[in-house]
Amino acid sequence: MTSVSVRNFSIIAHIDHGKSTLADRMLERTGSISERNMRAQVLDSMDLERERGITIKAQAVRLDYHASDGSAVVLNLIDTPGHVDFSYEVSRSLAACEGAVLLVDAAQGVEAQTLANAYLAIEAGLEIIPVINKIDLPAADPDKVAAEIALILGVEADGVIRVSAKTGDGIEELLDRIVRDIPPPTSEGDELRALVFDSYYDSYRGVVCYVRVVDGVLAAGDTVRFSATAERHTAAEVGVLTPLAVPVAQLGPGEVGYLITGVKEIDRIRVGDTITHPGQAAVRPLPGYAEPRPMVYSGLFPSDGDDLERLREALEKLRMNDASLVFEPETSRALGFGFRCGFLGLLHMEIVRERLEREYNLDLVATAPSVAYRVTATDGSSFEIRSPQDLPDRGKIELLEEPYVRAMIIAPSEYTGTIMELVQTRRGSMDHMQYLSPERVELTYNLPLAEVVFDFFDHLKSRTRGYASLDYEPGEYRISDLVKVDILLNGQPVDAFSTITHNEKAYLYGKKMVERLRQLIPRQLFDVPIQAAIGTRVIARETVKARRKDVIAKCYGGDVSRKRKLLERQKEGKKRMKMVGSVEVPQDAFISALRVDTET
Repeated sequence: MTSVSVRNFSIIAHIDHGKSTLADRMLERTGSISERNMRAQVLDSMDLERERGITIKAQAVRLDYHASDGSAVVLNLIDTPGHVDFSYEVSRSLAACEGAVLLVDAAQGVEAQTLANAYLAIEAGLEIIPVINKIDLPAADPDKVAAEIALILGVEADGVIRVSAKTGDGIEELLDRIVRDIPPPTSEGDELRALVFDSYYDSYRGVVCYVRVVDGVLAAGDTVRFSATAERHTAAEVGVLTPLAVPVAQLGPGEVGYLITGVKEIDRIRVGDTITHPGQAAVRPLPGYAEPRPMVYSGLFPSDGDDLERLREALEKLRMNDASLVFEPETSRALGFGFRCGFLGLLHMEIVRERLEREYNLDLVATAPSVAYRVTATDGSSFEIRSPQDLPDRGKIELLEEPYVRAMIIAPSEYTGTIMELVQTRRGSMDHMQYLSPERVELTYNLPLAEVVFDFFDHLKSRTRGYASLDYEPGEYRISDLVKVDILLNGQPVDAFSTITHNEKAYLYGKKMVERLRQLIPRQLFDVPIQAAIGTRVIARETVKARRKDVIAKCYGGDVSRKRKLLERQKEGKKRMKMVGSVEVPQDAFISALRVDTET
């Protein structure tokens, strides 16, 4: 097969703009899937994706298409996620393509993630085909949306394709446009170079790599070399996804498929690596893509300490399928041994935790999420902390900096005032404002990451009746007035509830947590003080009252001194018990306190 007959492209869009439905229509039109096997969002294979109605993992599929001019073309399609937390999946997919279909909802118009994905494709040097979807909706206004797209991409509004992924209108025109406008892949030589752009772990077959062959031929039975690890293995099977895995004899230049080497050690194969033949040690590795930069950190601990090794194995296997996940061992006095994990956002964190519990049958406790702070100590050293318990004493800190992000908000112009008010309460500053049309405005702000990743998006949606969209990218570190708030039970700090927050919001966090814990912790045989403290200064307190046995119930009349003596003896006993007793915090109390904290 010659490279001229191949086209590699991704579908990129904001969440819920119809990417997976458009992929369904392409599968139907090219006859890649039978009517009997067809279902909605066929490429969303995970249960979580189908339950939530979102794409989490990028999926590759090969389509055999006969264009209107009679030519036979192989289309390699990669369907990508749309949520900002999974933008790393998009960047990896674009590295394997020459073109991108930029999909925009005809009713909702250009959204923040639409712009972000368009910029990713432009930076990757891809040919962009703008498409307006859902033209069959009653609220659709394709002419206005086409004008917005033309303004952003600098193209003619008449050249924007209009389709309905639901009814199939315009699919033929789009496929022909892909064949005509997206350039075929080029090859620089006959020596093998293939990019590993994704992978997953199969219990029976080991690591399965998704590869894009750039130069040369990858054939079954070849001995291949992975450049980053210098590992050598035999290509036990190569094949294509149609969307079912179909073995083939070889993959030529420009083709996308999978490679199975039988390797079961997860750390031997890395996403972004270059595959070559062993005799080609001097071959220049393919440019990979930017390493993922976690935005949110949280501790994951097994409810049963015996499951620690199972959790480690599950995280390693999941990282094969999700290269943006990072983790390292962590110890907590309250929760025992676990792992400090880095995520791209709260949705990413929630999805990873749910996949670990479902796919690997684990029961986990997650600590309150935090971001990475930069500390400059009094001795001049500078380092990054990812957990509140790693923060040194205040006397040893010269400077404490927090990460900022550059946030892009697109919303109807009538909500500009309420958005500005919300951002001001989150310590944000405006960078610039631009009108995409008389009805839609783009606002760019610099905001502390800690204020964005938790509940900012929920408040933004509620204040704009769901019409605003948000995207953000990492910015710089800035000096802030930050403090560490500790939660103490019976005078002992519980590291699982500690957090680093701005000084202005420390009291609110402390008051909220002590009130919540007072309701969750069962009564003991002695009074349990629950305190929120900054260093040695207590800023909030609640008390769980002791269970009290009625020691004078058996006294009927008689001298009052006898009753007083019994009460004094009980009082002394409770005092001794409080000194030596430990507060048992039920597991569900940890789960409830921490879970609610991420939702409020």
